[in-house]
Amino acid sequence: MKYCTISEAAAKFNIPESTIRYYEKRGLLPLIERDEAGRRLFSEDQMTLLKIIIYLKNTHMPITVIKQYVDWVIQGDSTIELRLQMMENHKQAVLDKISLMTESLQGIETKITRYKKLKNKGNEELQ
Repeated sequence: MKYCTISEAAAKFNIPESTIRYYEKRGLLPLIERDEAGRRLFSEDQMTLLKIIIYLKNTHMPITVIKQYVDWVIQGDSTIELRLQMMENHKQAVLDKISLMTESLQGIETKITRYKKLKNKGNEELQ
């Protein structure tokens, strides 16, 4: 089995090593193996879990909820229904945020257009 070091994992996901250490400290990466010198070793399964954690964090899922997800993953297949429900709920929350952000962005675009017109009108008056 191929393992990655913490620096390789950090580089792969473009996050600081300190973030990975924080995730481990918060219990999000509970099964990290270590070499003889105590350095973290990330298996393919750990890298996959880290990728999911990053996706969830990037979509603003709270650490405590991600921890619950990780606990269910460790418990195994008996928690699949719980994980599915969690992911469906989170997906809907993300879609709702995207919708709100899109609506808000349109309002910002309207203001930008208005200010550009006012600026151009002002420049025309100066000529």
